[in-house]
Amino acid sequence: MTRVVVLAGGVGGSKFTLGVREALARRGDPEATVVVNTGDDLWLSGVRLQPDVDSIVYALAGVNDTQRGWGRAGDTERVNAELQAWGAGWPWFTLGDLDLGTHLARTGWLRDGLTPTQVIARMSERWPLGVRLLPMTDTEVDTIVVLADGRRMHFQEWWTRHRATLPPIAFENPGIEVAEPAPGVVDAIAGADVVLIAPSNPVVSIGPILAVPGMREALRATPARVIGVSGVIGGRVVRGMADVCLAAIGVETRADAVAAHYGPRRDGGLLDAWLLAEEDAALAPAVDARGIRARVAPLWMTDAAASAAIVEAALTA
Repeated sequence: MTRVVVLAGGVGGSKFTLGVREALARRGDPEATVVVNTGDDLWLSGVRLQPDVDSIVYALAGVNDTQRGWGRAGDTERVNAELQAWGAGWPWFTLGDLDLGTHLARTGWLRDGLTPTQVIARMSERWPLGVRLLPMTDTEVDTIVVLADGRRMHFQEWWTRHRATLPPIAFENPGIEVAEPAPGVVDAIAGADVVLIAPSNPVVSIGPILAVPGMREALRATPARVIGVSGVIGGRVVRGMADVCLAAIGVETRADAVAAHYGPRRDGGLLDAWLLAEEDAALAPAVDARGIRARVAPLWMTDAAASAAIVEAALTA
């Protein structure tokens, strides 16, 4: 039996989580625990949105829109059009009708007094997800982008409306200093055999998870192996605009640079091992030299089987 904890967020995280479920099923292992980024959550038109949570839930349930990469398959936008007619919400941020149903249910449960952890547990009852989902924290933590011209805006506006074209200088998570890991997160990490850091955006998907007070300490203290998977292949990010985020914090868009950003656990960082793509095999010695064991494997998550193969490579790194 291999007890696995995954830190994940975004589309890359959802694809990787599918691979985790498939790989563990082949081993006959029990379900994994997936700690999901909630740093890009927001209130919009009176409802609470959790984009990363929903992306992973929808993917595991098999109801996600694989063409757009977000939302529900076959969704319609009648309610969104009506909101726009009222001048409500953001005209550049689409809420599908089925997706809005999720947000309304979540908001109602939160208003009834449930915590985000309890809400996600209730959401997980609808479909056989095959993994246990936990939010990184029950505290409301959004991501604010600080721009080079001094403006500040919510991450979703910067990412979705402006497509990360406005130069950022920093990413902040107001309120995170008083947050704490959601119930069950620290225990899961302490009891794990392997902790996997998904190939999600290191800055705005994994970064907020690691910024929750006590999270880094839990990862450094666990007897588990902590293994990261590169989301950079051949000097390019696989999806999204993570390169812009990395540049803002002074990290090159290179697989070895991202490994160095997480750092070796022996020196106070997080990683015991790091998976690089075959295209980046030449960078493996540089990763090893930093005290992080490098492992080279195919890293394109073209389907669930390919993702499972990546997870299997990580589990044996």
